[in-house]
Amino acid sequence: MNEVKLLPHQEGVLVATRNFNRCAHYLDMGLGKTFTGSEKLKELNANVNLIICQKSKLQDWYEHFKTYYPEYNTFIYSKTREIPTKSVIIINYDLVWRRKVLLELKDFTLMLDESSCIKNEKSNRTKFILKMKPANVILLSGTPTGGKYEELYSQCKLLGWKISKKAFWDTYIVTRKMDINGFSIPIVVGYKNVDRLKAKLREYGAVFMKTDEVIDLPEQLDNVVKVESTKEYKKFTRDRVITIDTKNLCEFKDDSDFYGKDVTPRVELIGDTTLTKMLYLRQLSSQYNNNKLAALKDLLESTEDRLIIFYNFTQELDEIKSLCKQLDKPVSVVNGKSKSLKNYESKDNSVTLIQYQAGAMGLNLQKSNKIIYFSLPLSSELFEQSKKRTHRIGQKKSCLYYYLITKDSIDEKIYEVLGQRRDFTNALFEENEYL
Repeated sequence: MNEVKLLPHQEGVLVATRNFNRCAHYLDMGLGKTFTGSEKLKELNANVNLIICQKSKLQDWYEHFKTYYPEYNTFIYSKTREIPTKSVIIINYDLVWRRKVLLELKDFTLMLDESSCIKNEKSNRTKFILKMKPANVILLSGTPTGGKYEELYSQCKLLGWKISKKAFWDTYIVTRKMDINGFSIPIVVGYKNVDRLKAKLREYGAVFMKTDEVIDLPEQLDNVVKVESTKEYKKFTRDRVITIDTKNLCEFKDDSDFYGKDVTPRVELIGDTTLTKMLYLRQLSSQYNNNKLAALKDLLESTEDRLIIFYNFTQELDEIKSLCKQLDKPVSVVNGKSKSLKNYESKDNSVTLIQYQAGAMGLNLQKSNKIIYFSLPLSSELFEQSKKRTHRIGQKKSCLYYYLITKDSIDEKIYEVLGQRRDFTNALFEENEYL
């Protein structure tokens, strides 16, 4: 058994929550929530323990408990099965609500990894989790350390704070009304009484801790790389419809990538709704923009260091992989279909391609100190989390971030909004449709 050795700030988290059987470890990314959470779980000493996490973290949690807590019967739950004594059950958020038998669990410890995943009270996962009857609750998240307090209401209920949603929002969240197609939609623009909110949450076992309060990490340096727009982007902005020849747009693919396959290089984009228009503008500013691919090529050729690249769309992945192949760069990929870090671990000049939903949270990538953002997410949480994949304990070098931003495009507005730690929503897009 490997001995768990906690850092002083992690010991402090456990001391602060020692008298609570329901608690929240709101620790900035990189401060070791996995260890504080698992040590708290051990301290609570329940016979049955249920960990709910993202699908991409199932194996990580399994290996963590097998390595450091072999005294537990640890397993990843998929189908109905008998639950042994002294067990740690690991399941993902997308599956848990489909396993109604878990509602029958009693006297157990419930631990939610990235508890911001239950921010939507109307989702199946949140409604299911709130129906459960755990004896103990441990919430792990880094989101509240940087704001996003509007996402805490469901977690407040799990901690035992009996406050109505209206009272919570009226007291702590600043909104403004925005008219969208005749409907008045509240938009979060800030927070109020934050110290009061944190003090109240501490009464219910919450600990807030930011990285710079406890650890001196290297500096973070942002580099915006401006990329020229295309005539296709401008035409679609004007007409909301365009047919493009992707073969001509993808100069880094050779003919063998197209011929002999049951695909057509011609694609018609019709932005007949707000959602489709926003989607296609994002794609036209990145995957259908040779100028951005050329800018990425320049960055890849400028260094032989390990690089991390975040992307959104499958075709972006295909384009970047083709470019890396041309430049003889070994590639690792983390997305919904694959999690392979072999080349990242073994090759100094590797390029690791990460889709936000699959890898923006939880990965330890301190071997690299350079991240390239080929395209941006709409979620502020995923954006902030992605930066912490390299900027965490063990990093010795300054962390460099390169943002490929297409001029006069939706890229610029998304980057501006994310910089305010806000999500870029459909409502914000409609407000700025001049893009």
